[in-house]
Amino acid sequence: MGKRTLRIGYPGHFREIEVDVPAGEPAPWDADSALAAVGKRAPRLEASDKVSGKAKYTADVALPGMLTARVLRSPHARARVKSLDLKAALGMAGVKAALELDREVRYAGHAVAAVAAESERIAEDAIHAIAVEWDVLPHAADLEDARRPDAPRAAGGKNPNVRGGAADGTAEEEACEKALKGSHAAVDLTFRTPVVTHSSLESHGSVASWDKDGNLTVWDSTQAVFGVRDGLARALTIKANQVRVITEHMGGGFGSKLGMGQHSVIAARLAKAAGAPVKLLMTRAEEHLCTGNRPSSVQRIRAGADREGKLTCLWLESYGTGGVSGGAHCAGPLQAMYRCPVIRVFHEDVLTNGGPAAAFRAPGHVQGMFALEGAIDALAEKLKMDPLEFRKRNDANELRLSEYGEGAQIAGWAGRGGLPGSAGNGKARGLGVAASIWGGAGAPGPQARCVVGRDGSVEVQIGTQDIGTGTRTIIAMVAAEETGLDPSQIRVKLGDTSLPFSFGSGGSMTAPSITPAVRSSVCKARDAVFAACAEALKAKPEDLSAKGGKVKAAGGASMTWEEACAKISGASVSEQASRAQNWQGFRGGTSGCQFAEVEVDLETGHVQVRRVVAVHDCGRVVNPMLVENQINGGILQGLSYALLERRVLDRATGRMLNANFEDYRIAGQRETPEIQTVLFDVSNGHTNTGVMGIGEPPIIPTPGAIANAVSHAIGVRMTELPITPEKVLKALGKY
Repeated sequence: MGKRTLRIGYPGHFREIEVDVPAGEPAPWDADSALAAVGKRAPRLEASDKVSGKAKYTADVALPGMLTARVLRSPHARARVKSLDLKAALGMAGVKAALELDREVRYAGHAVAAVAAESERIAEDAIHAIAVEWDVLPHAADLEDARRPDAPRAAGGKNPNVRGGAADGTAEEEACEKALKGSHAAVDLTFRTPVVTHSSLESHGSVASWDKDGNLTVWDSTQAVFGVRDGLARALTIKANQVRVITEHMGGGFGSKLGMGQHSVIAARLAKAAGAPVKLLMTRAEEHLCTGNRPSSVQRIRAGADREGKLTCLWLESYGTGGVSGGAHCAGPLQAMYRCPVIRVFHEDVLTNGGPAAAFRAPGHVQGMFALEGAIDALAEKLKMDPLEFRKRNDANELRLSEYGEGAQIAGWAGRGGLPGSAGNGKARGLGVAASIWGGAGAPGPQARCVVGRDGSVEVQIGTQDIGTGTRTIIAMVAAEETGLDPSQIRVKLGDTSLPFSFGSGGSMTAPSITPAVRSSVCKARDAVFAACAEALKAKPEDLSAKGGKVKAAGGASMTWEEACAKISGASVSEQASRAQNWQGFRGGTSGCQFAEVEVDLETGHVQVRRVVAVHDCGRVVNPMLVENQINGGILQGLSYALLERRVLDRATGRMLNANFEDYRIAGQRETPEIQTVLFDVSNGHTNTGVMGIGEPPIIPTPGAIANAVSHAIGVRMTELPITPEKVLKALGKY
């Protein structure tokens, strides 16, 4: 296509740029594009299937002769299996296969053996019949204990539990010390966040079935069907084209389902051994123990500012544990959020004998932003400056400055000074703010295919999975925009490795990565329809358009979409397209901010979040209702993290004490606040759709905004999550 001039930005901040659009790409949507379907509120395509129970999840898969699998897990945090005898289990009526899995145990919940049987009850009995002799070893389940030089090695061997870090006395350290000494005001605070688990509504699970030719089909609850396919091929030493993975519907993953889980391999191996399909679904306890978690953090932040309220230094020293894996780094927000001339970061990962970490909605950013925004508020207090004004003076992002302004007006920031103590009846109110920063521009790789039939049917095929965010619907809306049809008339096939490739749904990458490929494929197929019907309309194909269910010529002639498709010479036209590289755009990532209003009971310490005002941008908004759904979900998950959630490991045994939803508390209806959402629909460029991701951004500022609101209400800085009643009363000197 070559050079094109695009108008990008948002109202009051538009500008024109020239971009080099790759050949074959449709004309990019920009600020001047008048769209009929995209940008409108539309119901989810799968809504009726979900509420009626027609939607099929992995747990709903039922194959002839299917067996049920269960896994024997270690009760010990660190141990070796001296002997393991499967004979009793294999000798039980109804047991069809049993496997030994691992003899080196590194956390309580580590998989040791597995069985497949004709029923769940028989499988459970068989697990208990397996004879195991243990060599129990010293463990390190506590973060601080594990940091000691003489602590038991969580991973075995001689390597220390503490990994990473850098030597003191560096140039950055010296520059920080100098900047802090020269600052007009400075703070030195330590923030703590706990390990929390993903708590997905649908547990991890797989159904595996082999055919007579050695091909494997797996129905998997996953965020990455192609990732599971490739992982299974490697683990089973077969070709990737011998594996098909299907995810028709999926009930949440938040990052814990981005890669192939051990359960998928276990199901496949048991199915091979038994010669029958096998279903392995994780129990709720197993979900807590071994499918992933958000690592803990201990973050010491030193920050300084000059008399004008400009940051002079940001200094972070952090450590945390992701159990037997790493992944506790949380410096992203501090390094990228604010303009600051001197920044120093020092981080250590600490291995402990706890379940492994996994990517969790905005990895590192949620805990990092909680600490950073708490320190920013504290520094503003030292300067006797409004914390919102302080942020504005140090934020170079023009979009977020506009978002701050809109959010502050809705939240009533101007009246913030009168909130503490205003609730009466022994309660105090507070209002806090925190910001969000994330990527979300997407990447090349995904492919899409559009098939248009002579009957006017339009089907879009792409392997990506809909993980509950409404991906089917946005695909249909993009296709509807280019064909002039209603989204309900578009058929979408996805979640299957037999379809065109797409990568995992994580990192807020799905919508910005797949919509450009979908649009390109649909435009190619539509143009083929135009070529077929142009002669009948006495027009050139390039002079035709599809609107309102009709194909129209510039001169006024028209026919219905079905009539136009009937001119196709074959049974259908099929066009495939790949997602192009990003080009220049308005800005590279997304931004946002949230304002939280809380009410604190000064007698009981209970915190109730009354209202959250969320202001976010995500490029071009395809469906406002779906974006609001994502924002609401992120806020509730962030609120739960701020006030309720934490994994509790027994220090003596390393066992999780709250591996259930009775003792591991997550936010419910009583905790749900009023949520007011403001969407900044930004013409962002980058691709032919200009769509950006919104999955991660809403959770990032929520805990920080809530903590700052509680601190404002009670006049004491809250530095540790979750903010429980006991911690509030302790801060008030009442506990």
